[in-house]
Amino acid sequence: MAKALLGHLGGPDPVVVAELARLRRRTRDLEDEVERLRAANEALTALVAEDQLLSLASDREPALT
Repeated sequence: MAKALLGHLGGPDPVVVAELARLRRRTRDLEDEVERLRAANEALTALVAEDQLLSLASDREPALT
């Protein structure tokens, strides 16, 4: 009966199905970006904790004036 009703109503709207797929891809891409940024943040935090980031900044040559 459900198949008959779904067929009678025309089934899922292709525009809605395409939009849902696009939104799912975008969500997956954003979740991957968050994970990448989180890993970069943890790496920088570890450098700051070890004072390596500060020592790297002081090793650079002074800017020319």
